Amino acid sequence: MTVVLDGSGLTIEKLVRIARHGEKVELHPEALERIKVCRAMLEEKIEAREIMYGVNTGIGEFSEVVLTDEQTKQFQRYLIYNHAAGIGEPTPIEYVRAAIAGRINVHAHGKSGCRPEITLTLIEMLNKGLTPVVCQKGSVGACGDLSPMSQIALLMMGEGEAFYKGERLPGNEAMDQAGIPVPGLKARDGLAVINGSNLLTAMSAIQIYEMERWIKQAQIACAMTLEALYANMKPYDVRLHEVRGFNGAVKTAQNLNRLIDGSDLVTGKIKVKVQDAYSMRSTPQVIGAAIDAIAYARSQVEIELNGVGDNPIFFPEHQLTLTGANFQGTPVCLPMDMAGAAITMVSVLSERRFNRLTNPALSVGLPPFLTKGAGMMSGMMLSQYTADMLIVEQRILSTPASIQSIPAAADQEDFVSMGMNTALKNDQIIDNAYGVLGIEFMGAAQALDLRDFMPGEGVQAAKAVVREHVEYLDEDRPLYPDHNVMKDLIESGEILERVEKAIGTLS
Repeated sequence: MTVVLDGSGLTIEKLVRIARHGEKVELHPEALERIKVCRAMLEEKIEAREIMYGVNTGIGEFSEVVLTDEQTKQFQRYLIYNHAAGIGEPTPIEYVRAAIAGRINVHAHGKSGCRPEITLTLIEMLNKGLTPVVCQKGSVGACGDLSPMSQIALLMMGEGEAFYKGERLPGNEAMDQAGIPVPGLKARDGLAVINGSNLLTAMSAIQIYEMERWIKQAQIACAMTLEALYANMKPYDVRLHEVRGFNGAVKTAQNLNRLIDGSDLVTGKIKVKVQDAYSMRSTPQVIGAAIDAIAYARSQVEIELNGVGDNPIFFPEHQLTLTGANFQGTPVCLPMDMAGAAITMVSVLSERRFNRLTNPALSVGLPPFLTKGAGMMSGMMLSQYTADMLIVEQRILSTPASIQSIPAAADQEDFVSMGMNTALKNDQIIDNAYGVLGIEFMGAAQALDLRDFMPGEGVQAAKAVVREHVEYLDEDRPLYPDHNVMKDLIESGEILERVEKAIGTLS
């Protein structure tokens, strides 16, 4: 189904459909009309020689430099040239597509001042599968993602590079093969493409989508481990969490009970401790806090996806041009710093539960390191080493980027968000989280195979998926293939899909 962009209603799920699954996009007719009205007002103001930042003035430290009529015509080209200054490997295609969709949605408000041809060209690029080559590094997340967005804008002049039909091509060649006319850049057009935090927001949106799927799988892994460790289930009584009032904790308790429903563990057949360790009984509070943090980040990202992140901003209804800092990435990267830290926190909890599975002093009768050949064999001892390494890297990456501003542009831009650093480090935090959780799933499945009781329906479904991909560890073998298979399995979401098919959607 085509996604219609009108400046509102762009959700993370719709963005994923566009960016990852190639969903077609359309510009709402009313949005196109708004763009036309705004452009007409801008051209009137240019004709009247009204001074407007980034239209007939320089930018940054040069904002006080007023351009001549001839310079105004040339300025957008030089603006894009000097801002296309990134470095590093190309940004993944889905992130660039998401950034383009976000930028179209900004234009749809009719407050950016560009010609309609610019917005319509961006739509054609999405619909025809042409994706600009954009370096991963270079944006400081204020004045927008200027460097990466400028590599998108280069295509508007038939320059730069693009991926098209699996090839990396010069921009003019890619546009020609795709049958997309090159619109060129006139007054305001270039800045209207680049002056927003669209790439870091796009990356954050897709990361939120992955974080939410991962958090649900973290609850499934937890349920498996709780069963394997003969957990006392009283700490997961929903009433306990309702009286405190945190929404995420209530959801986690509900999910854990649903996953374990039908287990011998809840019938009184198995003797349990009076009270378990924090890594077990604190799970609703800890995972719940992460759920709440990610929910807040989602709300901020979706506000940004549907807001006007630009400078200057034009108000045709008031015949007014206002300059400000709506390009500033802080409203997105501050909560995303917290979301990344939340994933790290839940990964630590996962590793601590895995430790209890493998430590014979803590595992309630399970064999040391989950092997019957302890001594000659080491079982899953080294799996913990791998998880620990991943978590240390996550902890390093969880240092907030949003407090790391370094002034730029001769101190005109003396506080920047560094939001691209947040987005880049969250990519690695999530990637490591897949590995950590995969190791807990391996350990929990191994432990359940060593127990003799009936687990809950949700836990059985999860364990069955694990066993389709990784065999029971009867005797020592190289574990790196299993670790990588499990990491990919968590990223795929297959466990979550099968569990929800068995017991219904987790909250």
